[in-house]
Amino acid sequence: MPKKPVGKLAKILIWRYKYISNKQFIYILSAVVGLLSGLGAVILKNLTHFIQSLLGGKYIGEYHRLFYFIFPIIGFFLVALIIKYVIKQKIGHGIPSTLYAISKLKSILPPHQMWGSLITAPLTVGFGGSVGLEGPTVATGAALGSNVARFFHLNQTTRNLLVGAAAAGAMSSIFKAPIAGILFAIEIFSLDLTLASMVPLLIASIIAIFTSYFFLGEEILLRFPIESGAFNFYDVLFYVLLGVTSAAISIYFSKTYFGISNFFKKYSNPYKRLIIGGLLIGLLVYLVPPLFGEGYETINLVSKGNIEKVISANYFGILTDNSWLIIAFLVGLIALKVVAMSITFGAGGIGGVFAPTLFTGSITGFVFAYIMNTTNFFSHHLSTTNFALVGMAGLMAGILQAPLTAIFLIAEITNGYELFIPLMITASISFSIAHHYLPFNIYATELAQKGELLTHNKDENVMILMDIDKIIETNFIPVLPDMKLNKMLKNVVTKSTRNIFPIISENDDFMGIMLLDDIREIMFDKKTCKKFIVEDFLQNPPEIINYNIDSTQNVMEKFKTSGAWNLPVIKDGKYYGFISKSKLLTAYRRKLVEVTS
Repeated sequence: MPKKPVGKLAKILIWRYKYISNKQFIYILSAVVGLLSGLGAVILKNLTHFIQSLLGGKYIGEYHRLFYFIFPIIGFFLVALIIKYVIKQKIGHGIPSTLYAISKLKSILPPHQMWGSLITAPLTVGFGGSVGLEGPTVATGAALGSNVARFFHLNQTTRNLLVGAAAAGAMSSIFKAPIAGILFAIEIFSLDLTLASMVPLLIASIIAIFTSYFFLGEEILLRFPIESGAFNFYDVLFYVLLGVTSAAISIYFSKTYFGISNFFKKYSNPYKRLIIGGLLIGLLVYLVPPLFGEGYETINLVSKGNIEKVISANYFGILTDNSWLIIAFLVGLIALKVVAMSITFGAGGIGGVFAPTLFTGSITGFVFAYIMNTTNFFSHHLSTTNFALVGMAGLMAGILQAPLTAIFLIAEITNGYELFIPLMITASISFSIAHHYLPFNIYATELAQKGELLTHNKDENVMILMDIDKIIETNFIPVLPDMKLNKMLKNVVTKSTRNIFPIISENDDFMGIMLLDDIREIMFDKKTCKKFIVEDFLQNPPEIINYNIDSTQNVMEKFKTSGAWNLPVIKDGKYYGFISKSKLLTAYRRKLVEVTS
């Protein structure tokens, strides 16, 4: 019999197994993923700036501000058309969709995620959507990492690692901050910090930054010189107060985001959401132009203390010589940025929350210092520039709940560690307070509510990553409640290897269970068996597993509290199967070995 020809991929895999160790191969793929993530970041940034330059160019010129009102709705409409007719599949919201894929889809992201955000995010942001590009960049990189791993048939643990490496590379290339990129992947995606995981993250970050430098040169989104005398011991109290303020703004940010998101979910028609959201965001950016797009221009101006240009760009004609009007405008800018961002998402825009977080954080820190300097309650003068920088870290620590990322990102973009102590003070206080009121960060809240969120607790991660479908047993024979006991013994018990029988109605509604132990004493007495029906022995199970609601952690807890060895599974009120404690624990042990290998 002739041998079947070996395909090119198979030849590559065979060669790899012969000559390259698994560790070396992961390092090579980390470099590939870093390169692809860097290219994704470059494409997203350049395409967005190209769209913005077209809209603000000579063809529109002096009428540009007038078009602020209609730009966003045009962008949302284009995004909707591309999703419906080109991509033809749903595009998840950046990092939350990636977290869901890690938690429930074994780190398998669909191929369209590799390029979908590259088109839709620049249209959203370029036409004025008040969101950022970081989330789509990370999601694009993560999808690339996932599909590279799938192409080479790597296991779930390696896929997780390459997804994290891609995320680290994406963030590193955006801000040219490698340490912050690595910490972002660890804090947001709950990667284990081991030598095995650290080296691929480092490789991906380095290659991604080289890619960014090659195409963009020295250009960086954020780079600020720290004012001389960056840290003063007398500033400590004010950095503590800024931490408390940052926590309050973080809570407002998250609550507003989810509140407006729930409002838009009431409209099932996507075009109705598009029109309502487009008109609202158009009105906001027309009245307050700094809300247009990502807002990095405003961040740079505020962080350098150049507040005049920010204040002058408004419909209300606020004068820059009135301190309290300036404060009122900037506070309004903080509040409205969150609203504008949430409306953008609600209308169907594609983007991320990272840039809005930096936007609100920089203004929060600036306003805090400005108020203290204006009121003259304290003779001590505060640096608005330094407080604007530390404010960004405070909001990142509170909203993203990634304090280490916040500290090192600001330290890296300021080219020094003179603000390290203030960053630590503000970030830790903001994180601690916000975490008390918001147990999970803005990316993970919905997943956490469903019990589907990966954490840094390895036991919880193992249970989340387990596939509950694989441990549900369906070889339990169901019986009807009016079935005669003698017929049940003859037609069911003799054919079953189980000692539990689910009792269901004619419509498959679950009614209860029957135990073989309850009829053991009479099962051989034919006359007695004829007198009884199955319903006479019906009893409620100690616990019921709801397929649509209960997570693996809930299932484990129900076995623990009930002491049962088998529990029925119900799906939409119908009997679905059983889960046995022994099979659950066996699956847990296997997954633990897989995750920790």
